[in-house]
This record gives sequence, C-alpha cells and structure tokens, in this order.
Amino acid sequence: MKKYFAIYPRVFYPSFIFILLFVLLSVFGGEPVKLFFERVAHEVTATTGWIFILGVNFFVLFCLWAAFGKFGNKRLGGAQAKPEFSVFSWFSMLFSAGMGIGLLYFSVSEPITHFMKPPMEQLSVTKRAIQALDFTFLHYGLHAWAIYCIVGLALAYYTFNKNLPFSLRSIFFPFLGRKINTIYGDIIDIIAVVATLFGLATSLGFGARQIASGINFLFGIDAGVFTQIAIIIFITLIATLSVITGLKKGVLFLSRLNMVIAMLFLIFVLFLSDTIAVFQIFIESTGMYFQRFFELSTWSSSFEFSEWQNNWTIFYWAWWIAWSPFVGMFIARVSKGRTIREFVLGVLFVPTLMTFFWIAAFGGSALLLELQNSGVISTAVLEDSATSLFVFLKQFPLSSFTSIIGILMVSIFFVTSSDSGSLVIDSITSGGKLNAPVGQRILWALTEGAVAIALLIGGGLKAMQAASVSTGLLFLLVLFVICYSLFKSFRREQLKDIRIEKHKALKKRL
Repeated sequence: MKKYFAIYPRVFYPSFIFILLFVLLSVFGGEPVKLFFERVAHEVTATTGWIFILGVNFFVLFCLWAAFGKFGNKRLGGAQAKPEFSVFSWFSMLFSAGMGIGLLYFSVSEPITHFMKPPMEQLSVTKRAIQALDFTFLHYGLHAWAIYCIVGLALAYYTFNKNLPFSLRSIFFPFLGRKINTIYGDIIDIIAVVATLFGLATSLGFGARQIASGINFLFGIDAGVFTQIAIIIFITLIATLSVITGLKKGVLFLSRLNMVIAMLFLIFVLFLSDTIAVFQIFIESTGMYFQRFFELSTWSSSFEFSEWQNNWTIFYWAWWIAWSPFVGMFIARVSKGRTIREFVLGVLFVPTLMTFFWIAAFGGSALLLELQNSGVISTAVLEDSATSLFVFLKQFPLSSFTSIIGILMVSIFFVTSSDSGSLVIDSITSGGKLNAPVGQRILWALTEGAVAIALLIGGGLKAMQAASVSTGLLFLLVLFVICYSLFKSFRREQLKDIRIEKHKALKKRL
C-alpha cells in the first residue's frame, strides 16, 4: 500500500471525508442546496467585501516591501542554490497555473460587459471603453499576483531555507513554533486543501462551460450540463495521465506547449485586428491603470446601492485567494534558486504585463469592433459570456480554425490547472513530501473532477462561486498571519546579519 500512497492521516482523512460529504450533498441536495449556495455567496460578499479590499491592497504593499528590503538579495534555497528551470519555463508555468482559463474566458467578455454596464458612470464612449479595460486590469493585475506571491514566497523560504516540510503549516513556524505539528497545523493544511479544491473547481467549471459553448458554436452540439460533465470527465482523465508523469515531464511540457500556442494565437489576433490600435490601447490603458491605481483598488461603491462590486471585484479577490494555496505552492515548487527580489518582481510584474497585453489585444480589439458596429460582440456576450471568445474570433478570417485552437488552449489550461493542483494537494496530504507516490496523485486528480461535477449539478457556477468566496474569506485571514510570519522571520534574519557584521568588524580591529 505504501507504494501507492504516503498519506498524512490527520490531514488526508478529514479533508477527503469533508469533500466526499460535500460532493454527496451537492449531487443529492436538489433545489434547497442551490438556494443555499446563492445565499452564502451573497451574504459573504455583501458583509465582508471591505475586508477583501483592505487585504489585497495590503498584500501588494507587503510584496514591494519584501522585494526592496535589505533581505531582497537572499536566495531561496541558500547562497549556492541555482534555479531549477529556465526563465522561459518558469514564466510559462507561472502563467499557465495562475491565469489560464480565467483569461481565455474573460478577456473578451469582461471588458465588453463593463463597457455595456459601466461600474462608474462615464459621459463619453471612449472613457467607458478605457474604464472597462482598467477594471479588467484591476482584477487580473498586481493584486491577484500579490496574493499568489505572498504564499509562494513564504512557502519557498520556509521549505528551501529553513528545511521545513513543503506544506502550508510550515509558513506558521515563527508564529506557532513546534505547534505546527499539532492540530493547529492540521487545521491549516485542511483549510488549504479545501480552498484549493474549491478554487480549482470554479476554474474547471468556467473552462468546461467555455469548451461546451465553443463546441456548440462550431458543431451545434448542446452545451448543457451533461456536455459540461462529459468535458470535465475527459479533461480530468488527461490531467490524470499528466500528473502521473510528474512536474518535470507532463506539467512542464504542457505549460511550454500552451505558452507557445498562446503566443501564436496572440500574434494571429494582433495582426488581423488593428495592430497599431492594440499597442495604443495597451499603453494608454496600462498608464491609466497605474494612474488610477489607488482609486480603483480602494473603490468600494459606498454610496452606490448595486451588486456590481460584489459580483465582480469581491468575487475575484475571493477566487484568487481560494486559488492561492495551489498557485502559491506551485510557484514555490518551481522557484528554488531565485533571489527574493527576483521572485517578487518576477511573479508580480512579468505575468501582470503579459496579462495586460493579452487583454488589450483581445478585449481592446473587441471594444473597437463594438464601437464600429454596435451589438456585434455585446449582444452575444450579454446573452452568454461563455461564447464571447468564439463570437470575437468569428469577426476574423479562419474563424473555425482559430475557434478550434481556442478550445485546445482552454483544454490545455484546464489540464495544467488540474494536474498542478493535484501535485500541490498531494504534497499537503502526504505531510509535505515533494514527490509522493503516483496512486495518491491519481486519487486527487479524480477528486478535483468529482468536486467540479458535484458543484455543477448542485447549482452550476453560483455553487462554485459560493464555494470559492467562502473558502476565500477563511484563507484571507490565513494570509494576514502569513505576512506576520514572514515579517518576523525577515527581521530576525536582518538582526542576525547585523550581529555577524559587527562580529567581523570586531575581529578586524583585533
């Protein structure tokens, strides 16, 4: 049995039993469960939105403090550690794990939706378009990556520099000491497993819905729940095959492949649309994003009695936080050998700027088309946001071919998210092992698919959003403690370095 499983019982069994009960409740609960999910999502976003806004802004500032502090030159893994992966492979895995499905799903639909239903009133059409892009940038920019960065930095530091297990409990060592090996550490890891599974399930739900819409758009096949379930099953099986091969084979290969396809796809759209206009949109909207950074990131619609922010910004913050155990652990796993400054600036700014250019190319081009011919994109987006990418591609030559490429990209992002998540959960539930047995990886890969299907049956995307928001709120509090742990450790390292320097200076005098 040990050949196939290396479980840490106090985390594995409670996590698995809770998830199993949740799956059964979602599948057999019927309408009351669906209404419960909707109520939970509404209550959490309506009452705790201000905490999310405060938190994500604090995390950005904390990351910058870590990068430019006196310990920025410290290397993850020690002074002699070398990066395990090339810069291209590193960024490929960051991008694939962190933003894949969400970008493909929302890069066209979100700017168009904000343009048609602006969160802040704007007088001119052009200002509405820029505002639409700025809010999309807000949701996919520095705040999202700061959340991932904090978890990744803390875990990499405590695992590679302090030789603690590769598990979320290790981050709390400065705060809890040896109590991380007690029930306190178990609870932290269980929360991380549940948050990761629900965050992944939400993304897999969006991916399945978009693939189903693409198949319906191209071949007329029904895009309903049964088709989406079939897609989740198929992709989960592919992800299971990938996760068997491990990080340096299956995951790395798919991440590189997806990055190459994404670049070719981006170049195709870039040259078929108004290329000069896309670059202008990228420069202007990026400039406006940084110019209005504090206004956008602290806006909380205090005197505007609408659900817009709860449905968009607060949901995004909760979604990214629910993803942070998975993405943060994955980033940490592939970042050994980087300096703290290189890690923070690489994770914070490079994927952000890549994301901005992608949104400018797809969302910006969609807005240009909408301005030239009102309703050409927006009619379909407001009816079903999952079809937005395919409606957009239809405006260009070779639309059938590019739509198939779009479906392929969503599928690969789907697989890389699932297999990366499986590796992370596998590590947590095995007590921090970096390479747990294959049988355990297979179990968690299949469990992710089962949770996504259960949430789809139990209430569709509303159920998935409710699960993400709830676990996101819980893990938000964990993130604050992580920041405190890092601050405490860095200060201790700084004082230690000062003592060493004083000792060296004293020896020279003597």
